[in-house]
Amino acid sequence: MTVSVSRRHLIGAAGAAMAVSALPRAAFALNPDNARTMVDLVVAAINKVIDSGKTETAMYGEFERIFKTYSDTSYIAAYAMGPDGRRATAAQKRAFTDAFTGYISRKYGKRFREFIGGRLEVEGVQPVKNFLEVRTTAYLRGESPFEVNFHVSDRTGKELFFNIYIEGVNMLLTERTEIGSMLDARQGSIDKLITDLKTAS
Repeated sequence: MTVSVSRRHLIGAAGAAMAVSALPRAAFALNPDNARTMVDLVVAAINKVIDSGKTETAMYGEFERIFKTYSDTSYIAAYAMGPDGRRATAAQKRAFTDAFTGYISRKYGKRFREFIGGRLEVEGVQPVKNFLEVRTTAYLRGESPFEVNFHVSDRTGKELFFNIYIEGVNMLLTERTEIGSMLDARQGSIDKLITDLKTAS
């Protein structure tokens, strides 16, 4: 199935509200202290990696472990696939989630590698609709500080982040648009997309 880029753009623009409404209402009971503690661990893990002096490839492996441990990878992957997920088989969905997790780990790992010599600091937590936003600030050498905010829910039964805003850029919407464009370029082939995501970044 080939979908026009313009149609995908409209779908993506409406996606933020869909993503929020798809989260369980139980998320209203989210504990801000637990959410902050989880993001504290994420930030500590990211800071440790960027200070490690490891090779680029080794860092990407560490960032993938961070995503698998602290993010709701199944939700993020399903959101990125969007409406095309309705025609995917269960096996394709599992394979896509695995390949997509590696892909976003490398992609956002590259962004976090830009923080080498700097640091992330957790600033506070605030409720937003039916999830929590944990606000952090990135301090980089030679640059003005900027926000890196994590959206947290307990959809899986524990606090995990399902979205990141870096300097106002929404990860969920960005990846839905990117994955849609990648599918279009492969004439809608989910299998080809899965194969290519294994090395994409």
